[in-house]
Amino acid sequence: MSQTVQQPAPASEVVILPTTVVTSWKAPIAFAAFTLGALALAVFVPREGVTTFRLSTPSDVIQLPELSAPSLATLWVIVALLVLATAYSISLVATKRRVPLWLIVVFAILFMVGFLTWAAAGSTIPVIGLLFGTLSLAVPLIFGSLSGVIGERVGVVNIAIEGQLLAGAFTAAIVASVTGQVLLGLVAAMIAGMLVGMVLAVFSIKYFVDQVIVGVVLNVLIIGLTSFFYSQVLTPNAALLNNTAQRFDRLPIPVLSEIPIIGPVLFRQTLVVYLMYLAVALVFFGLFYTRWGLRLRAVGEHPQAADTVGINVNRTRFWNVALAGSIAGLGGTFFTIGSGIAFNKEMTAGAGFIALAAVIFGQWDPIKATLAALLFGFAQNLQNQLSVIGSPVPSEFMLMLPYVVTIFAVAGVVGKVRGPAAAGKPYIKS
Repeated sequence: MSQTVQQPAPASEVVILPTTVVTSWKAPIAFAAFTLGALALAVFVPREGVTTFRLSTPSDVIQLPELSAPSLATLWVIVALLVLATAYSISLVATKRRVPLWLIVVFAILFMVGFLTWAAAGSTIPVIGLLFGTLSLAVPLIFGSLSGVIGERVGVVNIAIEGQLLAGAFTAAIVASVTGQVLLGLVAAMIAGMLVGMVLAVFSIKYFVDQVIVGVVLNVLIIGLTSFFYSQVLTPNAALLNNTAQRFDRLPIPVLSEIPIIGPVLFRQTLVVYLMYLAVALVFFGLFYTRWGLRLRAVGEHPQAADTVGINVNRTRFWNVALAGSIAGLGGTFFTIGSGIAFNKEMTAGAGFIALAAVIFGQWDPIKATLAALLFGFAQNLQNQLSVIGSPVPSEFMLMLPYVVTIFAVAGVVGKVRGPAAAGKPYIKS
């Protein structure tokens, strides 16, 4: 009995199907909303005066001149540029093309410059202070977001970032105060965060408890424990156990610290901030360019396939969740020994949940999550700066600004995104 063997089609006859580009109207709609907001400020709440941007500090070797701009005229120019950017984004989506990231960044910068020019009419904005405060407030968010990225990439949703940050801050304050060594406090904070991560890993991986429930319970537990020990132990023995004298000193990097604008912001920092730079680089490189990262991502996307090729799924998840906890614990040191502030009840103030939002906003990418954390830090610091210069923006609005930006970023700009396929799902070996 003869068999007919079907020959493959010649290369000239192979049909290549066009790739479907998924576009979304969310960015143009968001652009239009912000453009209308800027237009409303120019039309209904015009502010005359001159806004000054101070670009240097008195200690800088290179002194940059101050920039001054007429508030209302500058706002109108920026409104026109925002209209053009919005129209361009609409044309891109209408022709089935995506809105590029650079356009979103440029639009955000233009809107913020226009808003600052309007809000600070007749006043001076210290740009160095604004950026320096942004980075400072973003440091624990960045550590927390790196922890969240590692956890979700390996398949475990780390809701316990808040508890890990708080445990790190608490432990660092006590150990550094007792030993007089801030480095020991830093190591202790990492161990504390790792222990919280291990508890999360044990319950979610070994006992298959819902990861979100375990994370919430751990947050409540850490808040309760630290509040109890603060009231019963730290407060009566503040000089011994909660000493604000134990803190990391600033370490300016020669030459780099003298670069205008970015030097004072990036290179006149403490060891904790420099470790943050290193952590972002290592997590990004390790996640996408090493065997460790390949295994981690495989376990988070398709654990059955990873198990088939010999990867121990549960062990990989356990140790990476523990690593994620240690990174968050390191971020908690910034609240105490990283800033020279005594530990206080619930001093993280929801930073862990904002870090989790940065993970989603950053699409589970270390670099994008870092940028998202910087955005949230900027929103929080902007509240402080505008209050100092006496801006007419209501204080109630300024207090809710960081959280409004968080909600808008996750729900409005990011839109529909897909996280790691196996995140939040326990792996039961068949």
